[in-house]
Amino acid sequence: MKMILLLLMSVCAMAAVQAQEQPLKLVACEGKAQGTYYIVKYLAPDTASLQGRIDSIFAVIDHSLSLYKPGSLINQFNASGEVKMDEHMRNVVEKAIYTSKATNGIFDITVKPLVYLWGFGVSKPSFRGVPPADSIKKALSYVGYRYLSVKGDHLTTIKKGVQIDCNGIAQGYTVDVLGRFLEQQGIQNYLVDVGGELCAKGVNQQGKNWRIGIERPAPGDTTYEPIQAMVELKNKGIATSGNYRRFFDQGRTRFAHTIDPVTGIALHNQIISVTVIAKDCFTADAFDNPLILMGVEKGLKFIAQHPAYGLEALYIYKAADGSIKEARSPGFLYLSI
Repeated sequence: MKMILLLLMSVCAMAAVQAQEQPLKLVACEGKAQGTYYIVKYLAPDTASLQGRIDSIFAVIDHSLSLYKPGSLINQFNASGEVKMDEHMRNVVEKAIYTSKATNGIFDITVKPLVYLWGFGVSKPSFRGVPPADSIKKALSYVGYRYLSVKGDHLTTIKKGVQIDCNGIAQGYTVDVLGRFLEQQGIQNYLVDVGGELCAKGVNQQGKNWRIGIERPAPGDTTYEPIQAMVELKNKGIATSGNYRRFFDQGRTRFAHTIDPVTGIALHNQIISVTVIAKDCFTADAFDNPLILMGVEKGLKFIAQHPAYGLEALYIYKAADGSIKEARSPGFLYLSI
């Protein structure tokens, strides 16, 4: 009897080894969502596509957090000042409030009136350019994360007229949701990219860490033409905030779509971009906007003083002489190509 049991155990062990040794194939799903592109790559024993289920996840999150989706939960809140949140909205709002407290209000999802005032929202203001000072002051009176109240799954505002915009954090959250979905399917090696916000786990088809290309103008170059640098990413997330995609120029000043919720002014410093690596994309995306608003010196000091957040960052900025330079935290490592 013992001999039969040992034989059965041996057969089961061999089957398990054969299952583990089954070659993994690279599968890629691509599409459009959240106003941008997405690419999901993963290694699996078969090439059955998860495209349909991935698109369904985007649809569910859009119903929760999309300002472009009529009837979404976020639009319901902005219209009435209260809403019963689903799991996605609750996770994002709670993370946003946490980040607001961590950055002394430099990150704040109640910034929506200012985003629209500066012309970066769903609808455009009646004028173009820098808004009048009195309009900025009025919009600022509705900005403040302390106006939000979360009790269980209910979100309310204690000041009428307060509205939220989660675009500065929702994309990173979506990336991580897709990553967890892949893991639930037994997938341990993947790369998820939603509009340039990414998370990676395990290895690629060559058995190496996933490599991510980042836009990085050459230090000392006076142009904005990017060259590529590579970052190895394993079990982490990466997000970038910059002034080179959504902006307008007025006079000699470039105003970008990142709005300072403390001053009400659009980003107009000399920083071209900041790329942030964190334990997950949700965290990286939450902190990239406040870090670009802090500027290079304060931003790197913030990272050094708060190691618990697990942040690393690369700043690309324009120096006083017009040259392009970079600064990074000690743990931000990249490979130039």
